[in-house]
Amino acid sequence: MDGGRRLLRSVNGLGSALAAPRAVFLGAPSGAMFEKAGPVRFSAAKGASRQRKRQNDDTPHRLIRLLTLPGVGFGLALCLFAAVGGIGVSANGQYLQFIREYGHPCDIVARALGFGVDTVTISGQNGLADQQILAAAGVNPRQSLLLLDAADMRGRLMSLPLVKNASVRKFFPNRLVIEITERQPFGLWQKDGVVKIIAADGAPIDELRDAKFANLPFVVGEGANLRIDEFVDLLNEAGDLREKIRAGMLVSQRRWTLKMTSGVEVMLPEVDAKGAIRQLVQLEREGHVIEKDVVSLDLRVPGKLYVRLTEEAAASREALRTHGRGGHT
Repeated sequence: MDGGRRLLRSVNGLGSALAAPRAVFLGAPSGAMFEKAGPVRFSAAKGASRQRKRQNDDTPHRLIRLLTLPGVGFGLALCLFAAVGGIGVSANGQYLQFIREYGHPCDIVARALGFGVDTVTISGQNGLADQQILAAAGVNPRQSLLLLDAADMRGRLMSLPLVKNASVRKFFPNRLVIEITERQPFGLWQKDGVVKIIAADGAPIDELRDAKFANLPFVVGEGANLRIDEFVDLLNEAGDLREKIRAGMLVSQRRWTLKMTSGVEVMLPEVDAKGAIRQLVQLEREGHVIEKDVVSLDLRVPGKLYVRLTEEAAASREALRTHGRGGHT
């Protein structure tokens, strides 16, 4: 992430401190019809009424009482907008353009009644910018809080690699609260030649572009990211030898091979890898085996050590053996 804290760039912005909650104010949709829009008011149309022959017929009064029931006027307005929208679709195809500019008719009515998304409060983020969160959640001023799907917005936020958890809550009439819990860099994972920063649960966060994270525990191979905690336990068992371990390669998703900074590979057993690490620490303390001319150390058999020499060391060893035999004869 860069200085603007945008995802899929340098991850300089990542850290442990959480940002203080902030409020983002959303403006009204663009368009002249909304610049001077006020509360929508519905009033009964005035018209002449006919005198019925029967004076005791109260049907008009019942109709008036029905129209003034709570929510009925709002429902009729929604129906009216839906009808207008249907006509627009069939007539000139401009309805979708209308939706993109001003929102769905239902949202227009809800906003006019005071249920717009006027304020968005965001908290908990550190590596993500406010605009990234709003864009990912799909928040825009054309929506209404009344018809907003908080569960869908949470699902959108959870799809971001940096987001570990998210909460979306509606506070009527016009406030939306978004709380974010971000993943923190825990290790590095290489697969198919690409190195990614991963969280403690193994979830990839971003590609490695900054040397700042080069000293994080480094694992290689299919599924190695999901076992990063297991590799860290091996590093902790190594003690002072940890600084000489460059990476852990997961072989067939079964066992670890350590890649040392000297280039030597140390093959650990599938069972009791920590015991093999302790054996390696002792061998290094007593004989400095890692610094010798060896290609690999095989500790897969409990209590035994198999050493593979470099070509030069093997040739020198063979020459010494041959010379020794010649001198003896």
